[in-house]
Amino acid sequence: MILGNEIGTFLWTALIAAIVGLALLVVLFLTIRHQSIAALSMVAVFGAVSWLLFRVSDDVRATGRWLIQSGRYKTEILAQPNSTNGELKHAEWDGWGFAGADTVVYLVFDPNDSLAAAAKGNSPGKYSGIPCEVPNVRRLENHWYTVLFYTDTDWNHCS
Repeated sequence: MILGNEIGTFLWTALIAAIVGLALLVVLFLTIRHQSIAALSMVAVFGAVSWLLFRVSDDVRATGRWLIQSGRYKTEILAQPNSTNGELKHAEWDGWGFAGADTVVYLVFDPNDSLAAAAKGNSPGKYSGIPCEVPNVRRLENHWYTVLFYTDTDWNHCS
């Protein structure tokens, strides 16, 4: 979840989910058979926590990736030359898609924090230093933001 959307990560996650799901089914079956309140409670808590993690998985993923990989990204982005056309320094942060319908998220360095209002407003817009209209800006820390682009657009190709 934190390190990327690669097929290997997906397959490992699916395998672990299948094993955990099977274990829960066994526990549920044994619980119903023996009427154990503690085991039923465990299954209910596990289901509730899983649902909660699913609901906040984007935030957990972004925060976790930032904690683990921010040093590498900061070095890469700050080494870029300043843009002559006013665009902010950036690097690809995340992406997903299928059959040519790709969605890209960029990590953006904004030395003036001009994207702070966009991150608080959580609404689509065209913002200074970003070439396209974007649906979402999220603040990671001072001067650092993730910017979600619409599907089939990227930093160099606005549609």
